[in-house]
Amino acid sequence: MKAIFLSDAHLTGSDDPAHDLLMRFFALLRGPRSTGGPPGSGASIPVDRLVIVGDFFDFWFTKGTNAYPGFRTVLERLDALAQEGVTISLCEGNHDFSLGGYFAGRQGFEVYPEWADFSLDGRRFLVAHGDTVDRDNRRYLALRALLRSSPVRGLARILPLRFLWRVARLSSERSKRMSDESADRLAEIMHRRAREEFREGFAAVVFGHCHKPLLRQEMSEQGQKTSVTLGDWIIHHSYLRYDDGQFYLERFHPRG
Repeated sequence: MKAIFLSDAHLTGSDDPAHDLLMRFFALLRGPRSTGGPPGSGASIPVDRLVIVGDFFDFWFTKGTNAYPGFRTVLERLDALAQEGVTISLCEGNHDFSLGGYFAGRQGFEVYPEWADFSLDGRRFLVAHGDTVDRDNRRYLALRALLRSSPVRGLARILPLRFLWRVARLSSERSKRMSDESADRLAEIMHRRAREEFREGFAAVVFGHCHKPLLRQEMSEQGQKTSVTLGDWIIHHSYLRYDDGQFYLERFHPRG
């Protein structure tokens, strides 16, 4: 089994620098039913499952099949990968929740509002964006609950999509980078949570959100345990590659 995990691209549209980088990376991914070389240049990367661990989009509002036009190219590439037999697993983040209305029911896609629990090669994985792991951040948790509340969702349903997209782009906090200290602190909180989940039978726990790429492994009576925070595609261009039982935390450096 071969899988790619990534998070925190915070895409704002096709003019976003991260968009071009991701499209170049996605051009290398080839699914089990692929019949030819990748649509871009360079060596291909075989993959059975692509796991997007939240905040892939910096905002997300849709009505039916009407997605933000600036996301069209990347959505078409995800559809193409699904047609090649790649399972696309989407974990919702704090920026791109309510993905189910667009992706649920589409062949090859699965959406997880928070926790994803699945197995690869007989190993149990727990995957989540991770924005609820720090339970001491009560102000954020209250804001999160408000944004997901029925009144706010109802308001989003009646406002014009173009208005929502415009407001979302203007209010994007993509330029606000997490400090090294806060990233380090959150990574440690996530690692401690992963160790708790190891005791529940998980072999690997993967989080996004903290924008710090870090892979830790330890041995237990049940075998090797793996804890990962994925980093991001704004600064680190990092992703986790799982290849037949082995974990590799890598950074994408395109040629040319």
